[in-house]
Amino acid sequence: MTATPAWPPQSAPRLHVETQLGDGVAVPVDGNPAHYLISVMRVKPDDIILLFDGRSGEWAARVRDMRKRDLVLECVSQTKAPEEVPDFWLCCAPIKKGRIDLIAEKACELGVAKLQPVLTRRAVVDKLNLDRLHAHLVEAAEQCGRTALPELGAMVKLDALLREWPDDRWLFFADESGGEPLNEALRAHPGAAAFLIGPEGGFDPAEREAIRAVGKAVPVSLGPRILRAETAAIAATAAWMTLNGDWR
Repeated sequence: MTATPAWPPQSAPRLHVETQLGDGVAVPVDGNPAHYLISVMRVKPDDIILLFDGRSGEWAARVRDMRKRDLVLECVSQTKAPEEVPDFWLCCAPIKKGRIDLIAEKACELGVAKLQPVLTRRAVVDKLNLDRLHAHLVEAAEQCGRTALPELGAMVKLDALLREWPDDRWLFFADESGGEPLNEALRAHPGAAAFLIGPEGGFDPAEREAIRAVGKAVPVSLGPRILRAETAAIAATAAWMTLNGDWR
């Protein structure tokens, strides 16, 4: 007896698009995404591509009107509903290019709702290529099956972030001078949250004092070892997802 083919095909390429998806919607694709589908993946007319736009879930789309450098994809059925995103922000100081790219990739894979770069006094980098970071978020979402794309905030100075901090969101921060054990702090403070990670040199004393002055700030310890900034960001996010997020 012949087995019923999987639907959608497990080998189908997956692509993020800006067009809002829905039944019968035609999605034009050109530029690098078209090159990837046509020249790298060698798609043919009537092949299935999985699409997501960050708000409409995931859709199976059929290849239509394929030309040398562009093609049109027609949505035929929804394969995943929009995901429920845990209300968690990752706020981190800018670090060297390869490492901040890693933070963006893993933040997306772990399910963060927002990635917020924060400029601190000891940061060795004072500018970020947000287009490149956004591309890393898109690529990670395509590969890990997310249907929502994390929001990427423009870089802000630490004092501006603290001045506008919402009073309904916990602000956990890795405090090298000491804080609550992480698991105890997370269990004691459920709900909407953010984690603030400093640069390689950590926060200076004035910054730590300013952070602690925020009413929703919770200083925490990330253990007895010195962690790189990217390691701290990934570990803290995973810990929050385990205790308060969608890993429970």
